[in-house]
Amino acid sequence: MSAFSHERTFSRLKLDAGNWSDCSAIPPAMQEVVTAIEDRLRKHVAVLASDIGPRTPFQGDSLDRAEQYISEVFEDAGLEVTEQPYQYEGHRVANLIARPPGAPGSSNYYAVGAHYDTVPSSPGADDNASAVAVMLELGRRLAENGSPAPIRLVAFTLEEPPAHETGHQGSRIFVEECARRGDDVAGAIVLEMVGFTSPHQNYPSVLRWAGYPDRGDYIGVVTNWRSRALSRAVLKGFRRNKDLPAESLLVPFNGHILPDTRRSDHASFWNARLPALMVTDTAFFRNPNYHQPSDTADTLDFGFMAQLVLSLEKAIEELPEISRLLDT
Repeated sequence: MSAFSHERTFSRLKLDAGNWSDCSAIPPAMQEVVTAIEDRLRKHVAVLASDIGPRTPFQGDSLDRAEQYISEVFEDAGLEVTEQPYQYEGHRVANLIARPPGAPGSSNYYAVGAHYDTVPSSPGADDNASAVAVMLELGRRLAENGSPAPIRLVAFTLEEPPAHETGHQGSRIFVEECARRGDDVAGAIVLEMVGFTSPHQNYPSVLRWAGYPDRGDYIGVVTNWRSRALSRAVLKGFRRNKDLPAESLLVPFNGHILPDTRRSDHASFWNARLPALMVTDTAFFRNPNYHQPSDTADTLDFGFMAQLVLSLEKAIEELPEISRLLDT
């Protein structure tokens, strides 16, 4: 979840983009693709946020059911899924790691991730079923069309409190296991709340004068200094989709001077000195339903989410070759 701050301290890049809501500008064949993606996104969010609801290790088998659904969707799309289980407060929990068919089995790859748990009081449609749904559809399209870069799709468990910022956070377990195995994660794209749009966009007081949009109709990209090359590649891909506006924020000192920029799984990678960025709808700066029972599927903009799937595909096409990164 994201925040933005003073432009003399933080770098900003505004992308030229068309109006994502103007469906008349989309060719009919492409609109059919977008509509089909929307339909599948709705199904994923309905299962996670409505059929299952709050997803925590302390509410029956809710977290297990979410894990099973995600695994089945990945496998049905043709991805190879492995579990990364561990124990938390007497409960078995697990990250899920999916590899698109044909993707190299090497230990050098990019990760695209999203957490699938919630706080106990919320069905978590935006936080974070929206991001999981986008990741599932991205995985399906990579399986169908092939991935131009080595990708692992990771469903993280236990991002939310009380595990947040502890050694039990799923993304921390993932990063630690990567280090133990000697995996080289070239970069991570973490999806955090990506489904809410609004006629109004709020900001911290220090940024209200900085020229960011008044409307909450864009996707945000938050990155740190170490992740500049990754961010440039992702933003270049996003720029190719004229139907989804994007705004970026580069924060120094790994975001510690603005803690709201660290409140998701990308921070686990930053802590390990790995390139990572967060893709977000700006969370509580836009969405009044954040961590509330009102965070339901009917509040989401599925057209916006569908465009993000397409933007992420284009971003993956722009990722640098890992062999070139390792030589630098």
